[in-house]
Amino acid sequence: MSVTEEVNSCVSVLRKGGVILYPTDTIWGIGCDATNELAVKRVFEIKSRPSAKAMIILVAEASQIEFYASVPEVARDLVEYAETPLTIVYPDAKRIAPSLISEDGTIAIRVVKDDFCKMIINNLRKPLVSTSANISGEPAPAYFDEISDEIKKKMDYVVPLRQSEHKKSAPSRIIKIGMNGAIEIIR
Repeated sequence: MSVTEEVNSCVSVLRKGGVILYPTDTIWGIGCDATNELAVKRVFEIKSRPSAKAMIILVAEASQIEFYASVPEVARDLVEYAETPLTIVYPDAKRIAPSLISEDGTIAIRVVKDDFCKMIINNLRKPLVSTSANISGEPAPAYFDEISDEIKKKMDYVVPLRQSEHKKSAPSRIIKIGMNGAIEIIR
């Protein structure tokens, strides 16, 4: 299948509330429509992840962040000039599945650099959940072939692209920014 056909397959599954296993600009991720509460809850169940432990959402462009959170001025420069994948925890989360919003009202958002992910997000017209493809507490798999069969079997769709890649990748850096501009490094 072509990349366009794969994007269409992913979007079809996501629009039905499904969960996908897909390559991102960091590591392989489990994803769903970040505005669909039932799909998000399913991702928490698949990962055996405590609901108090938030997940990241991906957007295709920096301009989309403001639709889902308040954006402190300092965050604009950080997003624009980040050379490596950077997730920022923003205040005042809105318009996303409630279980993605932390107790303090924040949401973790990354502007994805990967073209395939951007195509999915732009065609879906909604952000994607992005969480590592592992059971909570286990090491995040660096490559597709390190993802457990248990995880793969729980997916509605597994993207067949880039499964043989073995480039060194790691989860994104995560920082939290308050409306006052205070920055806290989380990972």
